[in-house]
Amino acid sequence: MDLTNTPVLQMLRTRMDWLTARQAVLAENIANANTPGFRARDLSEPDFAAILRGEAAANAAGKVEMVATAPGHIGLSPAAAAAEQRGFTPVERPDSESSPNGNSVVLEEQMMRLSETQMDYSIVTGLYKKTLNLFRLALGRT
Repeated sequence: MDLTNTPVLQMLRTRMDWLTARQAVLAENIANANTPGFRARDLSEPDFAAILRGEAAANAAGKVEMVATAPGHIGLSPAAAAAEQRGFTPVERPDSESSPNGNSVVLEEQMMRLSETQMDYSIVTGLYKKTLNLFRLALGRT
C-alpha cells in the first residue's frame, strides 16, 4: 500500500499545486503593472471536496483546449498555460481601481494576495509534514 496516495495527501498536493499556479499568475500581474491595458487575473478557487471525490478528474477529461489556428493568434501567457496544465482556470479579476491607460493592477493588492498565498503554502506544507510524521509514528518509525 502506497501511503503517499491517501486522500488527505492527494488533497494537500492539489492545494500546493493550486497555490503554486496562483503565485505564478500573481507574479505575472506584478510584472505587468505598467503595461497599458493589462487586466489583473487570479485563479478561481477549485472545489477541493469534488477533487477528493474524483469528480474533477472526470470533468478534466472533457476539457476543451485552446488552439491557435493562425499565426496572428495570441496564445496563453506562460503563467496561464502552466495553470491550465494543472487543471486550474485563470480568471480576470481586476483590482479595486484602474489607471488611465486601462491597467487594472494595484501593486498593494497584488502583494497582499501574494503574501496570503505564501502563508497558505506554509500552512499546507506544515500539514503535509505532520501527516507524514503521523504515518511514521503509526508504523513505528520515528
